[in-house]
Amino acid sequence: MTTLDTPIRLERPRTVLFGAGALAQLGDWLAAHNYHRPFIVADPFLRDRLNALHLAHLRHYTDVCGEPDIPMLDAAVAAADGCDVVIGYGGGSAMDLAKLVAVMQNGHPLLADISGPNRAPQRTVGLVQIPTTAGTGSEAGTRALITNPENLSKIATESPHMLADLAIIDPETMLSVPPAVTAATGVDAMAHCVEAYTSKRAHPLIDDYALRGIELVGKYLQRAVDNGMGEEARSGMALASFYGGICLGPVNTTAGHAVSYPLGPRYKIPHGLANALIFPHTLAANRDACAEKTAKIGAALGFAAHDRASTFAGAYAFCKRLGLAMRLRDHGVEETALPAMAEEAHSIRRLLDWNPVDLSADDILALYRAAY
Repeated sequence: MTTLDTPIRLERPRTVLFGAGALAQLGDWLAAHNYHRPFIVADPFLRDRLNALHLAHLRHYTDVCGEPDIPMLDAAVAAADGCDVVIGYGGGSAMDLAKLVAVMQNGHPLLADISGPNRAPQRTVGLVQIPTTAGTGSEAGTRALITNPENLSKIATESPHMLADLAIIDPETMLSVPPAVTAATGVDAMAHCVEAYTSKRAHPLIDDYALRGIELVGKYLQRAVDNGMGEEARSGMALASFYGGICLGPVNTTAGHAVSYPLGPRYKIPHGLANALIFPHTLAANRDACAEKTAKIGAALGFAAHDRASTFAGAYAFCKRLGLAMRLRDHGVEETALPAMAEEAHSIRRLLDWNPVDLSADDILALYRAAY
């Protein structure tokens, strides 16, 4: 764990517009910055809602199916040729893809040439991010994940050049999100905060964002699931998601995300839901190494975390009340696949090396079996 005098670098979008109706300011911002050839990267269900952006002569890529992969990226980069600003509009997949499309307009490099930390070229086009779900917080960050379809692994790219010039966080864009998606994406936002808060490289500067994000989830997620049209709850969750995104940059996630990652490419389980399935298990596994912080997490979410058993029971009940089916078998996961998944998860050292507890492949397999 780091201390208050440990140096840390915190980067955020240059401009953040937050609140109901903020989306209406997009056109004025583009005009003020002399952008006239926008390219939209959006989720498929937003294909018929692009008019909400109030922009003329739109070019777009709206084939972001599930988690983005390399062929999707290649198609989007080619379609965006000649644009002067890229706009990510949707969930984390659309926003991650938009980041890469924006930096890859500079010379059209291969993903292999820019993946990893600080290898992406400086952008020659603008970048705007507009989340329509409260989960990934991708609008706040410098990192993007793309799936390699050949081995189903996730390729991480991170660069300050992928940080948005403008993030528009308008809870009105989230009012129509279904309850199940609201629940899963909300747990993803919480997981970002929880994992950063309990990481080996947790920092007091980020802890404040992380704990506040967890408190917002505890206060507003159930309300947003029960009544999606409630703007206060949607605003609270939008802010929690943004705070989670801030946590990702300087600290990032740990075991929860590493263990959840194999579920997406293998079984098409949405990222937020995958995190929810794993969250109670990793929170309990890490409890003894960070008991004080886990107690604060439990208090924010409405349960006591006296020991590993009560931590697991409380976290599981929290997710279950949101209406989520919480067993891997409920989502088509095959028991025979668990050992290979455990080996795959164990290889994600960029996350697991910062987990408060050292988890072996056998430990991860035990988590999967408990979640099964």
